[in-house]
Amino acid sequence: MKNVVVIGGGTGIFTVLSGLKKYPVNLSAIVSMADDGGSTKILMEEFGILPPGSVRPALIALSNSEQKIANLFNHRFSQGNLKNHNFGNLLITALSEMYGDFEKAIAEAGKLLNIKGAVIPSTLDNACLFAQLENGKIIKGETNIDIPKHNSNLKIENVFLKPECKINKRALQAITKANLIIIGPGDLYTSIIPNLLVKRIPQVIQGNKAKKIYICNLMTKLGETNNFNGQDFIETIEKYLGKDVLNYVIFNNKKPSNARVVKYEKEKACFVEYNPKQIGKNKNFQVIEENFLRTRGFIRHDSEKLAKTIMKILFDED
Repeated sequence: MKNVVVIGGGTGIFTVLSGLKKYPVNLSAIVSMADDGGSTKILMEEFGILPPGSVRPALIALSNSEQKIANLFNHRFSQGNLKNHNFGNLLITALSEMYGDFEKAIAEAGKLLNIKGAVIPSTLDNACLFAQLENGKIIKGETNIDIPKHNSNLKIENVFLKPECKINKRALQAITKANLIIIGPGDLYTSIIPNLLVKRIPQVIQGNKAKKIYICNLMTKLGETNNFNGQDFIETIEKYLGKDVLNYVIFNNKKPSNARVVKYEKEKACFVEYNPKQIGKNKNFQVIEENFLRTRGFIRHDSEKLAKTIMKILFDED
């Protein structure tokens, strides 16, 4: 059975895993450990654990339990002392205390959800994410980068982890054995790149002869990727991953309706534009552009369409 590794975090990794779990492959989700907000922040400060909120979406995406169990993991309390806490975060915290081991807690939560595959932190080191803006100013913390408390017209020049982190051994093994490596979609600087900042992860990806796919975002985001086009996303990934590593870049070519985009105006987010001919010029990767847009609700990739294309790459390119 083929080994597929998905690297990212948040909604992006949830979308990809939700589609892929229906196929006969060994799935490993390698998730970012950069989250420092909300329920996760409180639990980290009180219990000294790694960010549970980075793990939960991947666990739920891979769940094969009854839907009500997955819904329970996603439930957020609305009042009292538990207000804004997520049940899944609390459970992972409780399991971490019971077993004295964060990875064991993830494994046990996975059993409760009957997940297909494995959810693996990219690192087991506790570190903070920093961003340096183009004017030299340093922003501390994923939350402040994600929802900026600075001049949003200033672009991010660089991001880094402090202290530096070493790769989780299980992440190393998963990437080494992978037949296919998928990066994205997701928040560029706070979900995807923090994985690539972990020592050795870019080198291990580069050293594997597996096909590597980058799935470009559908929307830009205030603070992180203001007015980024497709080329900007690719160049930023290459800055941290290395040049000529990607074999495929997946773009959605269906523009959402104005009625759907207008809902994102408060966030100053907009649709990612791109020129496939320009992007593919002088590059070693193949551009795949199709209608990957989910038809309803929030602007997201369609899990099933993405998975179908990814599986075609995996099984047609041996």
